[in-house]
Amino acid sequence: MRVRIVFGLTNKGASVPFHHQFLLSGLVNSVMDRHRIEFPDFDLYNFSGLKGQTKVGKEGLHFYSNKVTLVFSSPNEKYIDVFVKALFKMPQVEIGKLLLVPLTVEREAEPQLANEVKFICISPLVIINPEEKGSDPKKFISPSTDMFSDMLYESTMSRMEKSKRFTPEEIASFYKFQIVPDKDYLTKIREEEKKFARIFPVFHKAEKYEVRGYTFPFTLYADPKVQQFVFDCGLGFYAFKGFGMLDIANADPNQRTTPFNVSND
Repeated sequence: MRVRIVFGLTNKGASVPFHHQFLLSGLVNSVMDRHRIEFPDFDLYNFSGLKGQTKVGKEGLHFYSNKVTLVFSSPNEKYIDVFVKALFKMPQVEIGKLLLVPLTVEREAEPQLANEVKFICISPLVIINPEEKGSDPKKFISPSTDMFSDMLYESTMSRMEKSKRFTPEEIASFYKFQIVPDKDYLTKIREEEKKFARIFPVFHKAEKYEVRGYTFPFTLYADPKVQQFVFDCGLGFYAFKGFGMLDIANADPNQRTTPFNVSND
């Protein structure tokens, strides 16, 4: 299940850092703090960065639109329901220097996912776990290599197994997994001397890490159940901190939403 949370921006021109996932992660933690017993160690959720009309400044992204949107996703509908209703009890939310007022929520229609899906990254994708001994989380690995796919396959299967939403037989059957990057996009990025892989900060268990995150379109060949998992829960490491959120390429977002009830009962 995936929802879009729309905020009203009360101080146009205010800013957040270019990468502000750690601020949004702090918001999620604070909103759900009273529900830790109900959702102990729950991490099957994912979210985007803030979306709106922006301009780049010295302090980061300055927002000038009346409304700002956050996409939030989880296969656990109850978790989303609790999060949204707790969030809407807050009269105002502060992210960086933005002062935001929760306005509305829209639920996205469930996509029909097949063995082949073209995705775009709407938040950076992390493929190396900085907590693993001897790892180099800032190392660049070309998305065109089998190593890139293999590392994401291993992390995805580990997360799916940990989720206890799949049987051992199902996990064993998910052996087909291949990421094929959009070659035209990567060629264009290189020709324009732009970057699709940057270093980002991650804060976890009182530690700060620096990781390389990738943002590029790709086609994923995998079982539909695997496609659904990464669509709901994100792809790669630290999805619960806002990394690795995907969306379906060329989809019309305005034609697949319905109102979401946010009444506080």
